[in-house]
Amino acid sequence: MSEEARIPEPLGRLPELAYNLLWSWRPEISGLFARLDGELWEGSGHNPVLLLRHTRNLEAAAGDGGFLAAYERALEALEGYLGAPIRGDLPGPVAYFSAEFGLHESLPVYSGGLGVLAGDHLKSASDLGIPMVGVGILYSEGYFRQRIGADGRQQEVYEALDPGKLPVRPLLDGEGREVRIGVELPGRGLLLRVWRLEVGRVPLLLLDANVPENAPEDRSITARLYGGGPRTRIAQELVLGVGGVRALRAAGFSPAVFHMNEGHAAFSGLERMRELVRAGRSFDEAREEAASAGVFTTHTPVPAGHDAFPPELFWEFMSGWPEKLGTSPEGLWALGRAGAGDAFNMTALAMNLSAATNAVSALHRGVTEKMWGRPVTHVTNGVHTESWLAPRLATLFNRHGRGWRAAVDDPAAWGFIREIPAGELWEAHVEAKREALALVERVSGRLLDPEALTVGFARRFATYKRATLLLRDPERLRRIVEDPERPVQFVFAGKAHPADEPGKAFIRELHGAAEALGGRLVVLEDYDIGIARRLVQGVDVWLNNPRRPLEASGTSGQKAALNGVPNLSVLDGWWPEAYNGRNGWAVGEEREYASEEEQDAADAAALYAALEEEVVPLYYRREKSGVPEGWVEVMREAIATVAPAFSARRMVRDYLRGLYLPRLPKRV
Repeated sequence: MSEEARIPEPLGRLPELAYNLLWSWRPEISGLFARLDGELWEGSGHNPVLLLRHTRNLEAAAGDGGFLAAYERALEALEGYLGAPIRGDLPGPVAYFSAEFGLHESLPVYSGGLGVLAGDHLKSASDLGIPMVGVGILYSEGYFRQRIGADGRQQEVYEALDPGKLPVRPLLDGEGREVRIGVELPGRGLLLRVWRLEVGRVPLLLLDANVPENAPEDRSITARLYGGGPRTRIAQELVLGVGGVRALRAAGFSPAVFHMNEGHAAFSGLERMRELVRAGRSFDEAREEAASAGVFTTHTPVPAGHDAFPPELFWEFMSGWPEKLGTSPEGLWALGRAGAGDAFNMTALAMNLSAATNAVSALHRGVTEKMWGRPVTHVTNGVHTESWLAPRLATLFNRHGRGWRAAVDDPAAWGFIREIPAGELWEAHVEAKREALALVERVSGRLLDPEALTVGFARRFATYKRATLLLRDPERLRRIVEDPERPVQFVFAGKAHPADEPGKAFIRELHGAAEALGGRLVVLEDYDIGIARRLVQGVDVWLNNPRRPLEASGTSGQKAALNGVPNLSVLDGWWPEAYNGRNGWAVGEEREYASEEEQDAADAAALYAALEEEVVPLYYRREKSGVPEGWVEVMREAIATVAPAFSARRMVRDYLRGLYLPRLPKRV
């Protein structure tokens, strides 16, 4: 039985609330589902569709006056939000392509920061009333669930996703039939179902090859995010890029701008060129016109982040495309040529089919220009405030500030932070910390000390992020964590890509250190958005120590600072733009080193020194009231300086003003 059939008439619009992800950042809506069935809400991973399908509390709720009043308030919030004005200065929506979207833990079609950034981008565009439509893939097995064995080895577990239990619905044609679009593969066609997900006022189209019409081996093309080898990867990128443009057409969208979030979506430019050539343009005219509508964001200087396909594989999948584009094989190959490499590079293709390319921080801009030998701009990443701010802090902010929610990217709107009494801000943090440590205990079975300085580190276990830098001098680390007067404890969480053996070795090394340190270091398994949210809201310090300058931006530290959790970070990515000497701590120097070994040694020494000489003493310096006034001052400074400047609303405004509006092309 569908959830709609089970809903009593007085609550008939509950599915409308469940099928719009506005609930993921509006507590008056999510709170309604928690009130309906708190146990099932937690057990479902905060999935309202699953909750409505299985709860037994609907009839009782329909007769509960208090619940009905909360239901009406939730509907008013949804209607008011959806009815707010939409910007009229774009002749069509921005089509935002991404291989992953991290919107909520109940929709596991993301692996890490790239996807979370994409999700925050859509949410902020929705808040701002910018017409936008997202394009991605509904992976039938999502990204893997992580298990960490007794020996510290990561085990990947894949679970089938049931779209009927997710807030997605199939795209239907005018006669009520499911839409199918086609993409050409070597010697055959591939049919794709299109799912539609509502993210506030922004629709997200998700493509799915798992349909009966396809051969079994083809149904698995969209099974796993970043799964399989190069053949699967190029097929997925054809689905995203070529299939994505065709899905937009089938759904009736005529985008004014095509924004490619990483090179995974670069084939969308070829499909737009194919449309133009079919309409009578020459190859050069089509390239120029398609590029005029293109915006490309590159997110990493790490070579593994830039897909490149060898000639034999590329031509196996793209053999018919030169004719479709009105060019020779050499003409097509030139669009993806990068330096002297003998591979078709998707980043080069995206750059060549975009009017503008942007890096994701000021430092990353210089690295990108040096790497690719061409000028780029930059838009520093930001985070969606309401998705990441702890509820207790939001309540505190509402009590002391006016209008901050409507102006989260305006520094003036955050001036009230400096006036919040230290005791109140500290009390709110202590409550968030209590919830974070309860999560740690639930996930790991480890009971951490609520009074001890707690340092958090949660992100992908890519080797350049140096999760094990802290372990470089075991005895010095032991002295820090075991100080009887000023103990320190660490919480780590993150997944290594299934094929990343060095990253998996980092997890094993941390697991061994956790045992050696007797519980002062904990490694949480199955990292996801839900775990990330609790950690950035509730630890005391956020640790970030990538190998500079390989962290293009990073956003976890922005989420932490928003919650009054200061950063202890290498001056890489976004942090050089934010650090002012009062809102956190810098690790190491902004310089180049003769070797990675020299860099690691210097940064580890700087990290230990910062902990010993600055962070730990300040945290434990308490006033008679028991409140660490000096520490709270750093918390205030972190919130006031980071919250507005590194909000995703500021980021999306920057895209609108600097990249979308100035480059409005002819409609294609």
